[in-house]
Amino acid sequence: MSKLLPLVFIIIGILTQTPFTDAPKIFAQSTKASQTSKMGSLPSPSSPPPPQFGPPSPEISATQKSASTNKTCIVMPSKLKLHGSPQQTEGPYFVDDMPNRSDIRSDPSTGMIQQGIPLHLVIHIYSLNNGICAPIRAVKVDIWHVNSQGIYSAVKDFGTTGQQFLRGYQTTGNDGSVHFTTVYPGWYQGRTIHIHVKVRTFEGSNKTMDWTSQFYFDNNLNKQIHTQLPYSKHGPPTTTNEQDGIYTGPSTDGLIKDNSGQHMLLNVSKEGQGYLGTFNIVLSSTT
Repeated sequence: MSKLLPLVFIIIGILTQTPFTDAPKIFAQSTKASQTSKMGSLPSPSSPPPPQFGPPSPEISATQKSASTNKTCIVMPSKLKLHGSPQQTEGPYFVDDMPNRSDIRSDPSTGMIQQGIPLHLVIHIYSLNNGICAPIRAVKVDIWHVNSQGIYSAVKDFGTTGQQFLRGYQTTGNDGSVHFTTVYPGWYQGRTIHIHVKVRTFEGSNKTMDWTSQFYFDNNLNKQIHTQLPYSKHGPPTTTNEQDGIYTGPSTDGLIKDNSGQHMLLNVSKEGQGYLGTFNIVLSSTT
């Protein structure tokens, strides 16, 4: 049995390097739409980890950081190898045409900055075709989430019509990555703590691809964060990942039958006075 181990690890650790890909040329129109105080700037992160398929580790190892080149992809033997990252419901609070910006903490209309523990998000977008993946450029990546008190901007029901805090988009460059500076999200009734993400490509004004999902955090980290101000004013989270119907439910694209949220856990590590969260979104050529 010991003689077989090296071969097993070689198979699991397939490493493929290819040049970046022009997104609009790869993806056809999606056939399944997605369902329905100031803080200083954060330091740049170390090199991010290569794509992982399945639940990520809560900490990013030094080996992962140093090994990444943004032009490599580790393909693991699983459903995700063939179909990419699972999609989840868009929810009712997506608002298009938000600001093109990396730092989404402020509201442009008032200049006020949301208070909270700093969170630096690094998101990589990869194409996946026959087990080979590569970073994709010219991809529009939107994110949106609640503030420390569980409030979304730009939503009438929350009394925030016209405000744009904790919303924005970036477009990937040749390395397929986008960076956002934000705060650790709070919670609201019935949902675990999460960040919404939408990935789109366009040819002119025509949308050629639309992929939507949600990022999640470790339950213990969520509890720890909410013992600190300003989160403690809102109280501890009332819903864990395992109690959340979207986290435990199927993906909207049919890829995962249950617990689709397990495949959307952020890699989180400490960074200065805040945290670094990274994720590698892998899009199948059939997305």
